[in-house]
Amino acid sequence: MLLAGKKILLGVTGSIAAYKSAFLIRLLVKNGAEVKVVMTSDAKEFITPLTLATLSKNPVLSSFSSSGVGTWNNHVELGLWADLLLIAPATANTIGKMANGICDNLLLAVYLSARCKTFIAPGMDLDMHAHPAVTANLKKLQSFGHIVLEAEDGELASGLNGKGRMAEPEHILEKITNALTDDTLLKGKRVLVTAGPTYENIDPVRFIGNHSSGKMGFALAEDFAAHGAQVILITGPTDEKHHHPNIKRIDVVSAADMFNTTVKEFRKSQVAVMSAAVADFTPQKVEIRKIKKSSTGLTLKLKKTKDILAELGKNKTRNQVLVGFALETDNEIENAKKKLHNKNLDFIVLNSLKNKGSGFKHETNQVTVIDKNLGTSTFPLKSKQEVARDIVNKVIQLLA
Repeated sequence: MLLAGKKILLGVTGSIAAYKSAFLIRLLVKNGAEVKVVMTSDAKEFITPLTLATLSKNPVLSSFSSSGVGTWNNHVELGLWADLLLIAPATANTIGKMANGICDNLLLAVYLSARCKTFIAPGMDLDMHAHPAVTANLKKLQSFGHIVLEAEDGELASGLNGKGRMAEPEHILEKITNALTDDTLLKGKRVLVTAGPTYENIDPVRFIGNHSSGKMGFALAEDFAAHGAQVILITGPTDEKHHHPNIKRIDVVSAADMFNTTVKEFRKSQVAVMSAAVADFTPQKVEIRKIKKSSTGLTLKLKKTKDILAELGKNKTRNQVLVGFALETDNEIENAKKKLHNKNLDFIVLNSLKNKGSGFKHETNQVTVIDKNLGTSTFPLKSKQEVARDIVNKVIQLLA
């Protein structure tokens, strides 16, 4: 069975094409998928929850709580449960809300909580489908990294003929099967990813750190794991969580901790992507008691930390891929190229704090990738998940 073990969350919205959802569920279940369904209230005007629950063999949800029993339908857990979120049919109304972050029903809350691949199958009349607002919203959703399953030509419920019909269930099955079975491209590969900041203790309560959230590194770890890799995620202090079972997380605090752990794990890895923001300097002396405030101020003597990238680059074999990150505020390209050469990297990912919406703590990032032949690719502002996908695709190309 092509989808054995895959968990698919199907969102059904208020389109006449909702009747096709029954056929779609049947195909997904027949191919081994576990299917859960979330409906909008309007969708129930076109097909009953009982029909979809019977076919999916799971309760159908449409509100935040189950009336009469006081049970909360946890949208966060639903979003994290799925390997793939498929919204079919997707109305113009739902598409518009998704594109603009509007959250006024359970399905939209699940969508905003999901970290998996999202597929959208529009279903509406031809004039609605061709409207500039709908076209712009679909392009916006694609810029988030979502896959839009093109509407098909044919007779519509209005009696008109044209483009707007939801893709046939067989065509949708083919697309998502290709997407999910593509998750074995890195099977058997061991990938090392570093993420987050490091904290360099000054005394028992104070430290030198930076603003890294770890979001980029965690997105990379999830995408590598989704492609079948066994991922070792070495992370500094962060509130980020990982979800894929192929990820083994190792928590560290200081630059020295990260150096020792990374060097050890690198020997057994085929790929290493160093996205952590590691301190370049650490205090020469760590006080064992809290330093008291003084009217004369405080002078800290710092020493350089060990250079993790340089150490990995020095020991890298021909069969290993090493990727570094550079965060620059000036002379970005020149400094990144110098780091690429000096650290013996296969390619480097350049961030610039000058670009609005990129850098620390943002959900988005804008990067330039420079390879060891000095080929340069600059990407537009994207979600960090989509940036991670670009980087993983680049690694896959190198391995091939």
